[in-house]
Amino acid sequence: MAELVYPPVIGAARTVFKALDLKFDISGAENIPRRGGAVLVSNHIGYLDFVFAGLAARPAKRLVRFMAKESVFRHKVSGPLMRAMKHIPVDRAQGMHAYKHALTALRSGEIIGVFPEATISESFTLKNFKSGAARLAQEAGVPLIPLALWGTQRLWTKGHKRDLGRNHFPITIRVGEALEADPADHAEKITDRLRARVQDLLEAAQRAYPVRPRDAEDTWWIPAHLGGTAPVPGA
Repeated sequence: MAELVYPPVIGAARTVFKALDLKFDISGAENIPRRGGAVLVSNHIGYLDFVFAGLAARPAKRLVRFMAKESVFRHKVSGPLMRAMKHIPVDRAQGMHAYKHALTALRSGEIIGVFPEATISESFTLKNFKSGAARLAQEAGVPLIPLALWGTQRLWTKGHKRDLGRNHFPITIRVGEALEADPADHAEKITDRLRARVQDLLEAAQRAYPVRPRDAEDTWWIPAHLGGTAPVPGA
């Protein structure tokens, strides 16, 4: 079926990115498969992460269907758009419905986007991963594609005001090589390997990030272990 909504939304997003003068550094996009199903797995540090993670699939001319909180689909503006772009609502009280929906999409050759931390990390470090992404990949017989984002938290994240001015923020995206999800392995072991891959990519993205905080008040977006003032994990 023709994609009547997703491509125009991407075009609109690119126009906004240009207006904000965002500086993109994307590496590893060649690891996104040009055909067939896959589970794209990303860290989660900002409200717009699904937009930026999906951007990494555009060189391969792929559209990513993200699993997102059901409440987003109830919003009068975002709801119709999310449904028209075939994203998948996740009701945590009835998660199996979303799982089956994602499984069907994977088997039909779609790329499904998952944030296995299940919520934004306010420390900007990796939380524990839930095993759903690994189980989906195992059952559908598709690879896991690890991805890390850095800089997206500066635009809009939990506990901070949106900053959508023309601030020339860099956005760094790193995509790793596919990780096979052998059905004979335990999902938890695959999830551990997947998290380690995303951690490596996140550290690479942080090292490549071209700017540092302007002053002491601008250290909020840097993790505590890197000398910033973001909350300490688990504190």
